Amino acid sequence: AEETEEPVAHPRDRDLTVYGRQPVLEGLEQPERAIARVFVATNARGDMIRKIRAAARARGVEIVEKRAEDVARIRRRPKQDQGVAADVEAPAMGPLEAWLEGLEGGARLLALDNVTTPGNVGLVLRTATVFGLDGVILPRRGVPEVGPLVIKASAGYAFRARILRCSELADGLSDAKMAGFCVYGLSDRGESSLAEVAPRERSVFVLGNETDGITAPVEPLVDEWLSIPMASAGDSLNIATASAVVCWELTRGRAGSRSSARPEG
Repeated sequence: AEETEEPVAHPRDRDLTVYGRQPVLEGLEQPERAIARVFVATNARGDMIRKIRAAARARGVEIVEKRAEDVARIRRRPKQDQGVAADVEAPAMGPLEAWLEGLEGGARLLALDNVTTPGNVGLVLRTATVFGLDGVILPRRGVPEVGPLVIKASAGYAFRARILRCSELADGLSDAKMAGFCVYGLSDRGESSLAEVAPRERSVFVLGNETDGITAPVEPLVDEWLSIPMASAGDSLNIATASAVVCWELTRGRAGSRSSARPEG
């Protein structure tokens, strides 16, 4: 019988790429950061380059020599790499499908649909992690690469956040629904208020971009539409702020459930 090959994880489901001499050196000087490899342009010179090479050797990190144009091409940021880049392992990031297979019990997730501003993505990752959500679904298409701008906006939380990757969000949500998740879509036309809903044990809350909202391929997968209460019609929140409201409501709901479960006495 033929052996069945195990699925190979997408390279960007394992590592986050950091560019620039100072960010790479700072990463090497933080022992809690697992650095997979450092890329250095063959023409890169100077004191910082010497420090980077020394720090990498001291930690046993592989140094990959590349032409300057190849280093710039690694993440298509020729003006930002300064001849140096590093792949930093993100242990909490991985394929959504594999995470669902190993999931036991309930989970509360956020999902970003066509949210294209790196700063917003970074803030959402930070907010979800701080509030203790179980993860953020980030498709590889339709959202920015989890690169320097996202990492900076997340204040470093991108390295800790549970980032669940899939190719297209519609595919990821379909997998989540098969695993028993209820999909809630946030919209100003939501039939129910976020403050009033009692989320299912396994829930995904989808946030679309501020201009177009949730996209057409994702709409049919939404089980229930929710709105965030506003003072007046026409008011709106940006995606990062909306995610904070969702996270707060979910945290408040969990706290309320724990409180109501305590015996009287």
